[in-house]
Amino acid sequence: MKTEPFVSIIMLNWNGWEYTIECLRSLERITYKNYKIVLIDNASTDSSIERIKSLFPNLEIIKSSSNLGFGGGNNIGIRRSIEDNSDYVWLLNNDTTVCTDALTKLVEMAESDPKIGAVGSLIVDSDFPYGVQAWGGGKVSFIFGRAWHLKKPDNIDYLTAASVLIRTSIVETLEGFDSGFFMYWEDVDLSIRIRKLGFSLAVADLSRVYHKESSSLGKKSPLMDAYYNYSATRFFKKHSKIAEIPILFGSLGRTFKRIYEGDYQRAKIVIFETKKALSDNIYVA
Repeated sequence: MKTEPFVSIIMLNWNGWEYTIECLRSLERITYKNYKIVLIDNASTDSSIERIKSLFPNLEIIKSSSNLGFGGGNNIGIRRSIEDNSDYVWLLNNDTTVCTDALTKLVEMAESDPKIGAVGSLIVDSDFPYGVQAWGGGKVSFIFGRAWHLKKPDNIDYLTAASVLIRTSIVETLEGFDSGFFMYWEDVDLSIRIRKLGFSLAVADLSRVYHKESSSLGKKSPLMDAYYNYSATRFFKKHSKIAEIPILFGSLGRTFKRIYEGDYQRAKIVIFETKKALSDNIYVA
């Protein structure tokens, strides 16, 4: 009988022990057997580690000395998965719960073709079980400077890191996420870089993961706007042949939307963070 590939499940926690515990409990019920969970605590300021450790005493927890953001925090886990000689890394948001065969379906898809570099899940809204948040990931417009999740099968530009299985050899080659993206767009950037290596992206839509949307910062958060717009500008500076076009259209669209909604504070944040990212020296991969 063929041995199952060894999978490192990487999960990031920041002051979210309630979500993390719920996710860990769902992982206890998965049918896949050859895996290891590594939890990265991104410098939580609450009692997350103590609460999680009390319920999962054998869980490996790596505590970061500072909050490195989504990509930087996950990179700690990715480096550990390389040390553990895992075949795949499953990046999984802590504000998710998974169906029992979610990992099995991801691995089956990845193993079906060696040219598949990463596989995404069907992301379902936890509050509306029949509402699809993302069919694996989504599309990017290099004209209008925006990205959006697909709700049904289509050609895909990126996979969302809410749930994505990646060959460890690939993330080792790419050295994980670009940690210059503190939050947002880092998974789009990683997907583009995987494709530039000549690998394809796939979706295992029988791998179902339930996700609580925007649980870290909340919807319509000024801080979310700050991270999102800085990262969007950084992304198009890295990957667009004529970066000025998507950056201009994207930032103007988000600015006018907030003005229309009467939220002038967030409109100013869009402009400020766009200018900040434009002035920063960004390495083009």
